[in-house]
Amino acid sequence: MATAEPHPAPGDVWLPIPPGEIDGLPDGFTYVHWDAGPDYPADPARCVFYAVPYMKPADICLRALSRMSRVRVVQTLTAGVDHMLPGLDRLPPGAQLCNAHGLHDASTAELALTLTLAALRGVPNFVRAQDAGEWRPELRPALADKSVLIVGYGSIGSAIEDRLMPFECARVMRIARTARDTVRGPVHPLSELSALVPAADVVILATPLTEQTHGLVGRDFLARMKDGALLVNVARGAIVDTAALLAELESGRLRAALDVTDPEPLPAGHPLWHAPGVLITPHVGGPSSAFLPRAKRLLRGQLALFAAGEPVRHVVATAPESAVDRSTRP
Repeated sequence: MATAEPHPAPGDVWLPIPPGEIDGLPDGFTYVHWDAGPDYPADPARCVFYAVPYMKPADICLRALSRMSRVRVVQTLTAGVDHMLPGLDRLPPGAQLCNAHGLHDASTAELALTLTLAALRGVPNFVRAQDAGEWRPELRPALADKSVLIVGYGSIGSAIEDRLMPFECARVMRIARTARDTVRGPVHPLSELSALVPAADVVILATPLTEQTHGLVGRDFLARMKDGALLVNVARGAIVDTAALLAELESGRLRAALDVTDPEPLPAGHPLWHAPGVLITPHVGGPSSAFLPRAKRLLRGQLALFAAGEPVRHVVATAPESAVDRSTRP
């Protein structure tokens, strides 16, 4: 893994949070605030550390990269970096792309549990009944005694299991790219996914979007889910084949609770909005009151390492040495 340069030259650090609101930033840099506005706060060619604006369109976040000829670190405030990977070849050779590992664990795990409980206990139906002023009691499934499959057992997947523990689930199964053992039990490799899906009453998706996981939950995957099972997606919309999911929802065989969709944002009139048995939230797993203090802590820690010439953390990709040298571009 490449490391930060031993003693970073003075330069600009672009932050999506006003620098004055982050205590303890290291000396030696010029800090500027840019949150995807129409004008750049400074010359991009002076930027050495770029913290990507949060929840802004990818094309805007990528726009300045080709002019950042000195940038060494691109730090997202998201766990997934799929929106920034197309810009990797625009970076100087050796520049590092880092994700926000750990930043969204608590908030996303909370929402995963919220969606699971709300969908199982029929909360959307009760809200509609309340709006109509009608008393409509009904028997609904509980999370207790259910088998849950977590697909993507990184820090978010582990945090989801933390929150499942008090609910007396019959079994929690775990899937990640590679097998390993944890104090709670085995983590199965992705190759065993198809064998575990039929045993799950609830499938929770928390895996990154990669070439391997794009369209992972397609027709065959969904067909293997047991009748009446619930699919919860707090990962990325493109992990699920929307057309295949719609067919299962419209048949009434499966239910879904989705914080992410494909396409996203979900356009008005899309059939997923009104499919039976679906609960949709607008990609709000990360943005909560837990975000800002954790984002500041992450940025402060990464910049302290960078300023000291130490390797930054959570590197997920490095610009190839064959990347085009843009240092002579105007």
